[in-house]
Amino acid sequence: MNTMDEGLMLVGPEGKIIMVNEAFETMTGYNKDEITGEECTLLECDACEMALEENDDAWCNLFFEEYKKKCRCNIVKKDGTFLPALKNASILRDDDNVVIGAVETITDLTELIKLDRKVNQLSRQFDTEGKFGGLIGNSAPMQNVYKIVLKAAESTSPVIIYGESGTGKELVAQAIHLNGTRKNGPYVQVNCAALTESLIESELFGHTKGAFTGAFNHRIGRFESAQGGDIFLDEIGDIPISMQTKLLRVLESRQIERVGDNKSIFFDARIITATNKDLYSLIAQNKFRQDFFFRINVIPIHIPPLRERKEDIPSIVSHFTHQLSLDTGKDILGVNSEALESLMTYDWPGNVRELRSAIEYAFVVVDHGHIEPEHLPPIVLDGGKGASYKSAFSNIKTLSEKGALIKALRENYGNQTKTANDLGVSRVTIWSRIKKYEIDLSKLTSL
Repeated sequence: MNTMDEGLMLVGPEGKIIMVNEAFETMTGYNKDEITGEECTLLECDACEMALEENDDAWCNLFFEEYKKKCRCNIVKKDGTFLPALKNASILRDDDNVVIGAVETITDLTELIKLDRKVNQLSRQFDTEGKFGGLIGNSAPMQNVYKIVLKAAESTSPVIIYGESGTGKELVAQAIHLNGTRKNGPYVQVNCAALTESLIESELFGHTKGAFTGAFNHRIGRFESAQGGDIFLDEIGDIPISMQTKLLRVLESRQIERVGDNKSIFFDARIITATNKDLYSLIAQNKFRQDFFFRINVIPIHIPPLRERKEDIPSIVSHFTHQLSLDTGKDILGVNSEALESLMTYDWPGNVRELRSAIEYAFVVVDHGHIEPEHLPPIVLDGGKGASYKSAFSNIKTLSEKGALIKALRENYGNQTKTANDLGVSRVTIWSRIKKYEIDLSKLTSL
C-alpha cells in the first residue's frame, strides 16, 4: 500500500480511522500515529458533510447502497489548507455480509487543477487575440463595428476610432491589425496623452546620440519600429499642434527624421488613431489642425457606449466572471438576477472598463456562490446618484437607517418602487436593505 501514489484510508464502521498509507500522510500532513483512532470527520471533507446533511439517521451515508462512492471533494489538511481530491470509497464486508468498515482512496488533484486553469487562461488569451481582439457583444451596434473592422483591415488607409473612455478602442485597433495584411508585421501602440510635449517627438521618431541633453545613445522611434506593420496612436486629440504639423508631413511624404538628424527614413506602416474627444469642436477652437484631421479621418469607426448596447451586458459580465474565476481561483457561479438587474439599470459612464472594475470589486467582496446586489459597488446600486442615498436617509435625523426605511415602506404600504422614489435611490438598493435588515413586508401595515 505504501507504493501507491493515491492516499489510502481504512475506516471502521463507527467512523474511526484504522490505518493510512504513506501517500495519505504526504497529502494531508497528518502522520499515521496522530490520525489513527481519530474520527474521519477530522478531515472535514465537504462531500462527506453534504452526505451527513442528506441523511440524519446515520453518521455516514457511505454504508448505504445509494451513496455516491466516487466524487470530487475538498479535504482540510493539517495546516488548514484545502486539498482538492478525487475520493473513491468501497465498503468492506465479512463472510456473513456484515459491514466491517470501508476503504477510501484519495487522488490529489492539485496539479491537475493548476493545469486546467492554465489551459483555460491560454484558451481565453487565444480568444482575446482572435478575430475581434477580445471585443464582446452581439448587439446590432457591435455587429456594425465588426463589419467595419473587417473592411478597414483589408485597406491600408488611415483609420480613426472614436469612442468614450473605456469602450475598447485599443481592442478595435488590435482587431484591425490581426485581420489585416500586415498582421505578421509589428504592432506598436503609443498613448499620446502620456507623453510630454518635449519627449513626444523623440518617442515617435527617435533621436541620434547627442541630439539633446541626456541623449547618450541612438534611439529608434515608434514609427521606425512599426515598419511593415501598424502603429496605433491612442488619444490623438491630446497631441500638441506642433506635433500635428510634423505628423501631417510624415503622412504625406511617408518619411520620418530622427531628432538631431537630417537624414530621411522611408516609413512604411499603417496609422491607426483613436480619441475620446470631439475633434470638430477642437478644430473650431483652433486646438486641432483641420488638414491633419482630414488626413487621419479616412476610415472612421465609432464605438458605441455601453449604455447604448445594454443587451451585451450579460455576455460581458459572463466573460469577466469566467476570466476572474480563473485568475483568482474563486468558485464564483455568476451573477444572480437581482444583481444583473442593477448592472442593466446603471448607465456605465466608464463603459466596459467600469463594468470590469465593478465585477472585480464583487470578486473581492464575495467568497463563493453567486454575486448578489450587495456585492456590487454602492454607486451601481444607487444608479449613479452618488450621495443621494446618504442624504435621503440622513434627512430623518431621529431615525436609524433601518428605521427610516421602515417608515418609508410603511407610508407606501410596502411598495418598494415608491419607497425608492421617495428616498432617491434605486429599487435594488431598497431590496438589498430589506434583505440586510430582515424586514418582513407582510407586517408593515400593522406597524
